[in-house]
Amino acid sequence: MSCINYAALKKQANIQAIGFDKDNCLTAPYVSNIHPPFENAWEECKKTFGKGKVMIVSNSAGTKDDAQHLEASLGVTVLKHEEKKPDGGHHLANYVKPIKPEQVAFVGDRILTDVLFGNRNGNLTIWTSQVITEEGDNKPALLIRRLEHHLIHMLQRLGVKAPMHPGLIDNTHDDFIMKK
Repeated sequence: MSCINYAALKKQANIQAIGFDKDNCLTAPYVSNIHPPFENAWEECKKTFGKGKVMIVSNSAGTKDDAQHLEASLGVTVLKHEEKKPDGGHHLANYVKPIKPEQVAFVGDRILTDVLFGNRNGNLTIWTSQVITEEGDNKPALLIRRLEHHLIHMLQRLGVKAPMHPGLIDNTHDDFIMKK
């Protein structure tokens, strides 16, 4: 999250809105406050896109089982939805109208929920392969995430590449990811 160059994402790829998964992207699992090392990047993201164009689409927040007050804590809209990702893309599309799907980025830590969600909806997807913590995480999600990492590494060794997003010159995301 803190390695994303939000200004370049907006200027060079014409991204006009950005959605995030919550757990292990912005916060520790089931915590409602931004992960402290991400505070400056989170403020930069909201400043770059405007708070109305930054939103959270989470399987643990915005659903009926959400007991947290994330909107007040994180300062952005948490989309209310019944479906679990990768379903429910129409909620994001309706929220950002008239912005086109290819002008929306989606950031997440899970391939089979977050990245699939963004790809199914025509968004530029950013996979945060490093999680904040596995402590307190949902056990099935933790196990599936580990399997996803193995699958991605296997596919990369085989030379499989992600589909090209229309806003990119190439598929590396190098302009948008800042090196540590």
